[in-house]
Formats: sequence, C-alpha cells, structure tokens
Amino acid sequence: MGEKIVIAVDAMGGDNAPNEIIKGSVDSLENQNIEIILLGNEEIINKQLSLYAYDQNRIRVVNTSEVISTSETPTTAIKKKKDSSLVVGLNLVKQNEAHAFVSAGNTGAILAGATLIIGRLKGVERPTLATLIPNKKGISFLSDSGANVDTKPSHLVQFAKMGTIYMESVMNIKNPKVGLVNIGAEREKGNTLVKESYILLEQQDINFVGNVEATEIPYGEVDIIVCDGFVGNVILKHSEGFAKMMLEMIKAELMADSASKLGAILSKNAFKRVKKKFNADEIGGAPFLGLKSLVVKAHGSSNHQAIKSAINQCVNFVDADVINKISDKLSQSAVE
Repeated sequence: MGEKIVIAVDAMGGDNAPNEIIKGSVDSLENQNIEIILLGNEEIINKQLSLYAYDQNRIRVVNTSEVISTSETPTTAIKKKKDSSLVVGLNLVKQNEAHAFVSAGNTGAILAGATLIIGRLKGVERPTLATLIPNKKGISFLSDSGANVDTKPSHLVQFAKMGTIYMESVMNIKNPKVGLVNIGAEREKGNTLVKESYILLEQQDINFVGNVEATEIPYGEVDIIVCDGFVGNVILKHSEGFAKMMLEMIKAELMADSASKLGAILSKNAFKRVKKKFNADEIGGAPFLGLKSLVVKAHGSSNHQAIKSAINQCVNFVDADVINKISDKLSQSAVE
C-alpha cells in the first residue's frame, strides 16, 4: 500500500452523507500522510468533490451501487448487498488495499460485516465497540459501548486489556486506570457478571483499580471504563443527552434577561471552552477493537469535523501499531 496510510471511507453512510462525509475526507488531506478511498455513488461523489480544491492524486473514488440503511437487519444486509459502500469498503481493508475503514452508517451492519469479512484476531473472543467520552480530567475509554449486550467475564477482561493498549498507544496515557462499572465500590456488590469479572481483572497485568460507580465516571476517576454493551450504551447515551440538555438549559438562562445576557458576553470564551470538551466531533469515532484490521464507527449524525477526526484517529491507530500489540497481548495466554 506504499508509505501513506490509506483510509477507506463510506461516503453513503450516516445522516449527513454524502456531503459532510466528503468534506471531512477532503479536510483530512491536511495530514500529508493520508490517502482516501471514497465509496459510494461515483456520480454523486464526484459532483461534490468538484466543489473543493484538493490533491486529486490522494482521493480515489470506488463506485458502489447499493447502500445499507439503518433500518435493515445487519447480517441479512451484509450477505445480500455485496456491492454496498459498507461491504466493498470492508473488503478493501481485508484485501490490504486500505489500512482502515470509516463509516457513519448502520452500527449493527458495520459490526456484523467487520466480523464476517475482516475477522477477529487470534485469541479475541468478542470484538468491542470502544468510545472515548469526555470527563473533568480529559478523556475516558468506554468499552463496550453497544456491540455486546450479553457478555462473559472473560470478555470484559479482554475489553480491559485492549483498552489499556489503546490508551497507552494512541492517547499516550501511561499505565491507565481500569474500572469495572458497578452499583457500589465494594467488591461484593453487583450481579454475577461483575463479581466474577472483578476476580479475573484482579489477576491481570493491568492497572485495575476496582469498581467504579456511574457518579464517578464524569470526574475521570478511571481512564478505562469496562462493562457489557447494554450498560455501556446506556452510559453513553445518557452522557450525550445530559451534556446537550445542560448546554441548552444554560444558554436559555443566559438569554433570559439583560443582566444574564451581559454575563453571557463576558463569559463567552469560557463557555466555548466547556462546549469544546463535550464536542464529540473532536473525537470522531468509536473503534472496533479485536479485529484483524481497524474499523471505526463514526456517529450517525457526524459532520465534516467528526469525519476528519475519525480519519485522523485511524492514522494515530495505525502509526501506533495497535493491531499487532493487541494480537501479541491476547495470544500470550487465553483467559481461563
């Protein structure tokens, strides 16, 4: 594939496709180490690309005739729509024509397709959908955030190990703290899954600090938040909704009267900084960890900034050689 990092991008996936996806891809070319393959309706993509000035040697368009919608059954769609932008993109990664694949499309279809087409790394029981979420201190790694609603203790152990590698290699957090989501700090609290997981996590070569309650997550008490996908998705959606609601409420109150409006003007820069910390567009996407190649799920409503961030995340991931590090870590010994 040459020296440059090649990213395949699903131009047809997501609420704002293809315009925002294409703009984000063009913007990502600011990084001179990137080449982009855009997948989708060639005529539509080229028409949109004509609006921008860019190095045409660094963006290639691959025509596809089908699109997998968010309402379709994932496995069925993957098997039937072989010429969809999603399936063709995953196959490019499998065939080593791209280092990574980014899509804002159907989450279930992306996971099903990635597992069936690209496959799991040796020793990985379940790939995990991992999401970076903001906290008071910076960023936390939430795994799993929706891919695996039913899990075993051994799965959570692998999520913790893969998260440790990701945070050390991509986010440059040394010896990241791992916390197990529970309803109390005491080790005897919780259901069977978390009790058994706690015992296993204590035995691993990671910085496991014990249980973490939901109230501690926004304060950044741990760097890696481990849980099953059902709990993780509830945490993620609640965090997104609560942050949006608070920002809207604060804005409404600041516009309520003249004195508040004056205060808003004086505090404008401070509010911008706070809003930036809660802006998911700065993070870009959620990587599926445990696969033979990198697949990143961008938020369904991603704008061009989010797509650019997702592509840049891929570059950092590839540069850090995360796939091989995870493979080496999990192939050393299976979780008993």
